[in-house]
Amino acid sequence: MFHISAKKNLLATALLLCLPLAAQAQDYPTRPITFVVPFGPGSATDQLARAIGQGVTEQSGQVVVIENKPGASAMIGASDVARAAPDGYRVLITTNTSQSANPHLYKKLSYDPIKDFEPVTLLGTGGQIMVVNPASPAKTVEDFIKLAKENPGKLTFGSGSSSSRIAGELFQQMAGVELLHVPYKSNPLVISDLLGGQIDMMMADMATGLPQAQSNKLRALGVTTSKPSPLAPTVPTISSAGVPGYEMGYWFGAYVPANTPAPVVSKLHDLLVGATTRAAATQFYTQTGTQPVTSSPAELADFQKAETEKWGIIIKKADIKPS
Repeated sequence: MFHISAKKNLLATALLLCLPLAAQAQDYPTRPITFVVPFGPGSATDQLARAIGQGVTEQSGQVVVIENKPGASAMIGASDVARAAPDGYRVLITTNTSQSANPHLYKKLSYDPIKDFEPVTLLGTGGQIMVVNPASPAKTVEDFIKLAKENPGKLTFGSGSSSSRIAGELFQQMAGVELLHVPYKSNPLVISDLLGGQIDMMMADMATGLPQAQSNKLRALGVTTSKPSPLAPTVPTISSAGVPGYEMGYWFGAYVPANTPAPVVSKLHDLLVGATTRAAATQFYTQTGTQPVTSSPAELADFQKAETEKWGIIIKKADIKPS
């Protein structure tokens, strides 16, 4: 058995070890925070990260640096944060692509979506818009389906995220058509090729696709949500325009490396949630039709688990084989 003096020494040592963590949480953040975005500049995630970053800066006085690390279906950016120091200064601003869909799309990931991260908070949910080049003969969803059935496997659809890809895959399955998938590093790159006529269709997030449709650079055929978007009330839902029951969406969330001290996660959580109500974020939500949704870390963990199961069912049903 320990002597009383030994117990006191152990207690004193434990308290000393806890002091740096307590001080770290109390002072956090004391230097710039980096938001790692696993998609390219101009993507919806990038736009949200910049808006949230501005809100965090307004509250904390610390600069937020946005670092885009696109590619490999968000794996490059996610892996970067998974390997970072667990101190709250490198934050992954991501989507269901890296955290829920990739485990079903790839045989081997360079990170573990659950074990390698501490969830912080949800940041929003949204829908997508089906867009084609204005030169396309398809003026409606039904037109596109008819065109695809007349040319099986010849029409292409591009995607720069799992959300975009699975929306296209689900469309194929439910509409009974065969399209050729063309992968990209990020959704803005897909938009560029769609504008140039290199591909035929895209399921774009509203932040990326809607401005192009509103300026008539692309033609909107339908939205993936169950109800029309208030931002594009004249664009029908895909479900009502030819594919009954079709519905798809995406979500944003913030994560830090596993073993980040709970007090730091809590402080970062409060900063991020506070940022969602600031002017820059409110403008993003309003202009993109994204719903501002936040959560506790535990709620995000539960939500991610449920979403991973849901995406797994969709991917399996679409007969997508892990690569």
